[in-house]
Amino acid sequence: QVQLVESGGGLVQAGGSLRLSCAASGRAFSRDAMGWFRQPPGKEREFVAAIGWFGTTEYADSVKGRFTISRDKPKNTLYLQMNSLKPEDTAVYYCAVQIGVFDRTSPYDYWGQGTQVTVSS
Repeated sequence: QVQLVESGGGLVQAGGSLRLSCAASGRAFSRDAMGWFRQPPGKEREFVAAIGWFGTTEYADSVKGRFTISRDKPKNTLYLQMNSLKPEDTAVYYCAVQIGVFDRTSPYDYWGQGTQVTVSS
């Protein structure tokens, strides 16, 4: 059974940093795309960043230059380094896996349960 478990969320002041992790189990995702999404309070879930199986990355405009996505294939773990955090980054952050494609407009196949990130002003 595939499981994605996020960790690393918390409360941080504006300008601070957090590093999210997503540990995957149940199968190896070394040839699949992985991504981060977030759902701010009262809003729809939105794309944050994704990384393909060769290391190609994509970012939402709102996080470019501040967030960095990376993965450790042997550990089957995905990361999101978040710097210069802003109050508008407050959201539940989810990791997800996309099987066979690397396309933010296509559905993701597996999702974690989410981790809360709160940025105070």
